[in-house]
Amino acid sequence: MVSLLLVAGITVAAFVGFNIGGSSTGVAFGPAVGSGSVSKTGAAALMTVFAIFGGATAGTNVIKTMGGRIVPSDQFTLAASVAVLFFVGLALLVSNLFGVPASTSMTAVGAIAGLGVATGSIDWEVMGQIVTWWLVAPITAFWVCAVTGRYLYPHLEARFTLESPGDEPSLRERLGTALVVGIGCYMAYAAGASNVANAVGPLYGGRLLGDSFTPYVALAGVAIGIGAFTIARRTLDTVGNDLTDLPILAALIVEAVSATIIYLLSAAGIPASLAVSATMCIVGLGWGRATRTKKIADAAAEAVAGPPEADDSTVSVDAIADGDAGHRDSPEPGDVAKIGEEAPEEVTAADLFDPAATGRVVLLWILTPSLSAVASYLVFRYLPIV
Repeated sequence: MVSLLLVAGITVAAFVGFNIGGSSTGVAFGPAVGSGSVSKTGAAALMTVFAIFGGATAGTNVIKTMGGRIVPSDQFTLAASVAVLFFVGLALLVSNLFGVPASTSMTAVGAIAGLGVATGSIDWEVMGQIVTWWLVAPITAFWVCAVTGRYLYPHLEARFTLESPGDEPSLRERLGTALVVGIGCYMAYAAGASNVANAVGPLYGGRLLGDSFTPYVALAGVAIGIGAFTIARRTLDTVGNDLTDLPILAALIVEAVSATIIYLLSAAGIPASLAVSATMCIVGLGWGRATRTKKIADAAAEAVAGPPEADDSTVSVDAIADGDAGHRDSPEPGDVAKIGEEAPEEVTAADLFDPAATGRVVLLWILTPSLSAVASYLVFRYLPIV
């Protein structure tokens, strides 16, 4: 009986890792695939290698948290571990069927928290720390990228424009490809550091495969690789094409900021969501770029007094479209228009991120951990599993 349960536990853990591969590959390499820098197959291969590397290094700290700090290790009996992993896998499968990059860490922590609340063994101080960082991380990601988009991005774009590779890529195009794929690998490493624990944390809590981290990381890594080569194709489309039309430079900023946030949290043993941070980076960068059409003082004045009436000194949309800049001087090629002087039709939020797709992503972020936590609580509260 025990051996059958162990097989079931390994199977469910592999199922969770499979769904993690489907979700996290889109987050890590969606911008690279969307910009044409790497193929979906290449992204899957890189995801597998670097996720295993991340899980075997910084990821061990998160495995310890998931396997013994939120609830005591003695709560992770074989049956309880199987049940927790099942709830995580079910919630992630729902998310992947919708083609949305799921919040894997939030879903896994929700299932473990359900176990802890039902048994009265949850460490609320640890949960408080984790939830606090769940709020801080996406807010930080949004504002770092929003400030970058408003104040730095146009200057970087004017001086360091990176182009997607063509049939005969130039040196500049090859450099752009190397950078975006390299940072994608960095994101895959951060995803492994954070997400490997979500697949095998409960198994490690019960020491069901021994005391060494190696078998747990290997199990999760192989499963993540299978997911990356299969169901990740849809989330690659969602992040690479639906959420935003990212040029390579924007992709580099999104990847660098989100991966750094998640790596630092993983090194501290905090399970955090790469999906949430990366998408908030995308939204923040797009919003920051869109706000360049107005100065802060002008926006504040309009909020109080309403928008100004058009007069002869106002440059009309039609005039700009026709090339007549009115009283404004057109910037020279390579120059950056000052904040408040960019035409609204040239920089709009809808061109930089899709609000409908973003709303769908946020809804699934809330739904998946909620589904996992509630199901876990009900089962452990009313069924004699623990």
